[in-house]
Parts: sequence; structure tokens; C-alpha cells
Amino acid sequence: MSDDTIRLVTIGRILRRRWRLLAVLTVVGALVGFGTSLVFPPRYTTSASVLLPGAWEERELLTQTEIATSSVVLDRAAASLGWTGVSGRELRDRVSAEAADGNIIKISGTAETPERAQKLSDQVAQQFVAFAARIAGDTTDPETTSGPEALRQMVVQTSRRITELADAADPGQTVESVQGRTDLEKLRTALQEALDKLDQADPAANKANMVVMGSAARPTGEAPPTRMQLVVAGALLFFLLAVIGHLTAARMSRRLRTEPEIAAALGSALLGTVDVPAEQLADRPEGGGTRARIRRLLGVDVRWDVPAPQASGDEAGRRIRYRRVYARLRDRLPDARRLLVVVPDGDEIARRAAGQLAAEAESEPSPGSSGKGHPLLRVVEVPVSQPLVPDRDDESGALVVLSAGSWTAGELTGIAEACADADHEVVGIVLAGMVRALPARSAGRTRDAATPALAIGDHATGGSG
Repeated sequence: MSDDTIRLVTIGRILRRRWRLLAVLTVVGALVGFGTSLVFPPRYTTSASVLLPGAWEERELLTQTEIATSSVVLDRAAASLGWTGVSGRELRDRVSAEAADGNIIKISGTAETPERAQKLSDQVAQQFVAFAARIAGDTTDPETTSGPEALRQMVVQTSRRITELADAADPGQTVESVQGRTDLEKLRTALQEALDKLDQADPAANKANMVVMGSAARPTGEAPPTRMQLVVAGALLFFLLAVIGHLTAARMSRRLRTEPEIAAALGSALLGTVDVPAEQLADRPEGGGTRARIRRLLGVDVRWDVPAPQASGDEAGRRIRYRRVYARLRDRLPDARRLLVVVPDGDEIARRAAGQLAAEAESEPSPGSSGKGHPLLRVVEVPVSQPLVPDRDDESGALVVLSAGSWTAGELTGIAEACADADHEVVGIVLAGMVRALPARSAGRTRDAATPALAIGDHATGGSG
């Protein structure tokens, strides 16, 4: 199986076992996004287009976009709008310009309402055209002309005067009259050529005639990010953070999962493994305070990073496992009368297994009135944060029962040290695992299959006695 497949299986396990927590965090993220939308009011954006006639290079268009958002243009636009508390400096964050295809400059304005966004874009476009015309030497007053335009008008007037002089010359065919008309025609041709050269030498005269291509369209929708986008983004962000948090916690987990690691941390030998049906854990009693109820409600009281429980046999087969573990314990300590069964606090699987093991010990027949060779088991739960084991009374040692993958090496070492501090020797370790019970079979088959198992168990117990 590849790493990618393992990751997909892990994510699927998170979704199945933590869906309540993920749903709550997703709703919280959506509420955070909604609150953010209330802090930042909606914005509306629209654009006005300005056409630049003539031939323009790319760098020249970029220069015009910078001019459109310059402080001079924005200050004039703010003064023309007359909005309270809005200056050219504040408009710098609301106005942008970009060069589009076809020598078009798009000026975009953002405001709190569609009407204000439309007015802002139109006003900035008009101020940009006026300022660009002023830079190029043009003027918006049609009554006054200067520079190249005045020269053009003078050339036109001179051409007309030459025509009048040519018509007023001697219509005869004398040498003087023909020579005079020829000289006047040459003068008019020279003036026209000079004007054409002037136009070629000053292309900015044609480029100065920028045109605003109509009023900006009134926006009909909010500019991103909209309220819905913020709500969806908040929900998605919290969902992803929750999944990543689970994966990171599992990646950094130091909990021991293998039998050799657990045995080394507790400094004792493993006596065997026993099974606890998942149905028994589901029927655990309610309680534990408000915090425990909240954990059960969110589903965080069940481990997600453990594989799905495997199918197990019937109740008779599981009891055989308990009896074999107890038989190994009895063979290990033939003269013991009582043993202390230490269970880490919060390990529900181990607590169920320890209770079943103690019940099996009580059901064992005693070979004599003294009960020698059949130690009784007393179960105690020890907190792993500050482990404290009861002092030795008449117990001959401590048996640690726990589930794999639930505790770190430091926590198990602390339990072993607490046992040693209370003068209890850790005589063995029992691992408890959660399994899935198979559906019940018919009554006839159950009796036929269960009778030999119980007979073997009784015979083995009697023989060992």
C-alpha cells in the first residue's frame, strides 16, 4: 500500500470518527467569517475606460496608468467629489488603473455604495484626461490656442492669402505674372510641407486627445470578498485546520504501540492479550461531569488514530483468552494470595479487561480452604499525570493492564516507578484490545459449541490445581 493510500485512509478515519467535532468547528469558522463581514462593510467596484488615440508603446501605456493614480489626479478628484473625510490619500487605496488591449486605460474605483463607486470612477477618469492634456500642452478652452495648433491656423490663413494674391495677380500671360504665381504656389507648398514635418516631429499633439468612453457602469454586486465568500472561507479554513491538527498530532504522537516497547517501559514481561467488545464500551455509564459529557457529545472520547476493531469470536472464545492469561499469572506466582491490578486512569478498554480478569480469578475453584495457588485480584485505577499506587498490604505484586497506543513511555515509566515506590513489583503486563463481536448464532449451535469449551476450561483448571 502506497503512502498516498495510507493518507487517504487516515483522512477517511478522521471524517468518520470525528465528524461531530469537525461539524462544530466548521460552524464556528462560518460564524467567524460572518463576524468578519460585519467588521468590514461591503464594497462595490466599477471601471471607466479612457481611449488613447494614436500609436503607443507599452512603456508609455504604463506611464499613463501611473499618471491616472498619481496624487495630483486623485487630489483633484477628491476635491471635485467633495465627500466628507475622503482625501486624495484615502482614494489611493480605492482607485487602480491598468492598460488593456486597444490603447485603453481602465480606471477602477471602489466605494461603499454602487452610486459612489460610479461617481468615483467617472471623476478620476475625467481628471486624468484633463491632467494628461495639460501635460501635452493642450487646453480645454476652445477660445484660446497656442503652440502647434496656433501654427496650424496661421498656415491655413497664409495659404488662403496666397490664393487671394494669386487670383489678384495680372491674369495676363506675361513673364512677370507667371513667375509671380509660380513663386506663390511654391511658398504654399513649402508651408504645407513644414506643417507635415511638424506633425511628425510632435506626435504627442495627436496623443493628447484622450477620450472618456462613456460613464462607468453602476455595479450590481459586491466586490470580493463578499459576505458569503467570507463565511465559506471561514468554514473551510477551520475544517482544514482541524484535519491538519489531527494529522499533526498523530504524526508527533509518542504513544507506544508495540509489545516490546511497552514491556521495556514497564520493565516486566507480557503475559498475553485479551479482547474487549466495542459494544461494551458503547454501553459505558454516563457521568464524569460536564467536561466528560461534552467530550462524549463531540465524539473526542474515542480514539480515532487506531485501526477499526477486528471481528472477534464468541464470548466463550474471549473467556478462554482471559483464563489463559490468568493461568500464566498463576504459574508465574504459585504462592501468591492477592495481586494488585493497576489500570491507567482513563483507559476504559483496560478497565473493562481488568474487571473481567478479576471476575475470572474469583470464579476459579480453590484446591483448598486456604486458596493457595489461586491469587485474587484487586483492581485500582492510577492517574498517569501523578501516579500513586496504594501501599502494599497483603498483595504479592502488581499486574499492569493497559491498551496499546494510549500511553507514552514516560507515562508508563511513571506507573512502574509508582509501583516500586509502594513496594509493589510489576509481575506482568496484559494488553487489552477492542474487537467487534460477531452476530449471535442460533441457540442450538451455541450450546453445542460452548459445552466443549467449558469442559476443557474446567478440566484445565482442575488439573492445574
